[in-house]
Amino acid sequence: MSRPRVVIVGAGFAGYRAARTLARLTRDRADITLLNPTDYFLYLPLLPQVAAGVLEARRVTVSLPGTLRGVRLVLGEADGVDLDARTVSYSDPEGGAGTLGYDRLVLAVGSVNKLLPIPGVAEHAHGFRGLPEALYLRDHVTRQVELAAAEEDPKSCAARCTFVVVGAGYTGTEVAAHLQMLTDRLVRRHPLPGGLRPRWMLLDVAPRVLPEMDERMSRTADRVLRARGVDVRMGTSVQEATRDGVLLTDGEVVASRTLVWCVGVRPDPLVESVRQPLERGRLIVDPYLQMPGRIDVFACGDAAAVPDLERPGKFTPMTAQHAWRQGRVAGENVAGSLGLGRRRRPYRHRDLGFAVDLGGIRAAANPFGIPLSGPAAGAVTRGYHLAALPGNRVRVAADWLLDAVLPRQGVQLGLVRAWSVPLDTASPELARVPGGPEWTAAQAGEELMTHKPRPEEPVKPQPGGEPARNQPGGEPARNQPGGEPAKNQPGGESAGAGPDHQAPGPVQRTDPADPADRANETD
Repeated sequence: MSRPRVVIVGAGFAGYRAARTLARLTRDRADITLLNPTDYFLYLPLLPQVAAGVLEARRVTVSLPGTLRGVRLVLGEADGVDLDARTVSYSDPEGGAGTLGYDRLVLAVGSVNKLLPIPGVAEHAHGFRGLPEALYLRDHVTRQVELAAAEEDPKSCAARCTFVVVGAGYTGTEVAAHLQMLTDRLVRRHPLPGGLRPRWMLLDVAPRVLPEMDERMSRTADRVLRARGVDVRMGTSVQEATRDGVLLTDGEVVASRTLVWCVGVRPDPLVESVRQPLERGRLIVDPYLQMPGRIDVFACGDAAAVPDLERPGKFTPMTAQHAWRQGRVAGENVAGSLGLGRRRRPYRHRDLGFAVDLGGIRAAANPFGIPLSGPAAGAVTRGYHLAALPGNRVRVAADWLLDAVLPRQGVQLGLVRAWSVPLDTASPELARVPGGPEWTAAQAGEELMTHKPRPEEPVKPQPGGEPARNQPGGEPARNQPGGEPAKNQPGGESAGAGPDHQAPGPVQRTDPADPADRANETD
């Protein structure tokens, strides 16, 4: 008799835990296939430390083949789901197509960057949802400081050293905290003209930092950021973005080359293609994580609207704590439905608290409702991350130790270009590549940054869309001290107008363009 086939789509917090739980319970009595664009699980709560140069990129990635024994990995992105035929179609990394048949399906596709109808954001902002975005931001910030140190024009120097982060939720707060410390270290090696200091701005329309968390954590984070010189502006967001700056909702024009968009996330677009009832873009499931009327389909994590049994009438929020726990329940219930595990059980939870790493020894945490700040919170936060990581614990601890005693390496690797990490993408975990499905003629002009131009094709400089900003939209909470790993959220679109077009909107360049500017406009 053939073994039942289980297909899990997505290897985020929910999908990874579901696969691990299923492999343990079925013990080779089922064919488990994990469909994911990458061969690793990304531990998103530590992504800001990658962008800040504290951790190397591979430290926050956990090998799927190396840690999920008994699970077959298929590299690819799901294109669609045929519930009647019980198949999942996908595209592999080299453009090929494939189909997977299933007896049980677990949809754990996660989420992507949340977009808002603000002019210029999709073209000039970058998100913070995947490893390519973190690597790009690290290079970009380093480059801006180095260029500013050699800049003769004071206005251009100030613009390069002004960094705008939109979204004061979990991700935006950590990004601003860690990268502010990075730029301070860079400036010590590359002093800016006239003693200028880097300027960081954190914007949100919410009334306070970390609006969805405990007020004591909010006050701690706000105090730490302001003490470091971060310009924290609540009740303020971006009205328009251009290549050379942003227009704020309070009417101020801020000249800047960097806009980081951390306003929250939305479910992966694949969810809509399933054509089942949705709740704010998420698939509606019952407390057992099953799709109503489909005993063979389960959904969990950011892709699912799971009833909150602790708060009747509401759904669990899109956080890592929930995704990690739901993944385990989904794995148990799938095994139970196949007669290979324990009885099904509904998803229930108890808040374990949250932790926000503010860089150095600073953090804000409330494990089990106990408010902590300063070094104590920092120790709890890092201890939690080490416990929650499915792998690489020794390497992460070693990187933390080295960062504490050695100077941080401020270098550009140049591996990720601006056009390869657009804000409006369904795959923030993958960087676009030349010749890929989303490669366009306009983007091809930037190939000169990494490849020699073809003789018959004139090289066109590319516009430089830059990181993005924020708005309300709850930011998914991530690291949660306690028993389960935290999630993520932390999330781009290619630049629009060409370099010869006037930048749209009210923010205009006041300094003459020079060759150095043009050479870096794509970044």
